[in-house]
Amino acid sequence: MGFWTSVVAIVAIIAWATTRQARYRNQSGAPISGSDPVYTAQLEREVADLRKRLEVLERIATDGAETRRLANEIESLRDR
Repeated sequence: MGFWTSVVAIVAIIAWATTRQARYRNQSGAPISGSDPVYTAQLEREVADLRKRLEVLERIATDGAETRRLANEIESLRDR
């Protein structure tokens, strides 16, 4: 078997395995993005919650006085 024949055989095996894996995932009942409205709503709520948390973290990181106060408070808790 030549080099290129081996390459084609390996690519064919990988393609076959990938399609089998995709077919198995679709048949297993796993939600496909956009197809289940309940799942989509759950993801949207989670993203909204994460955005709120990120805003709080950004405010803590960018507010100079608050950052110093928070750092001092953390240090005082460590000293206990």
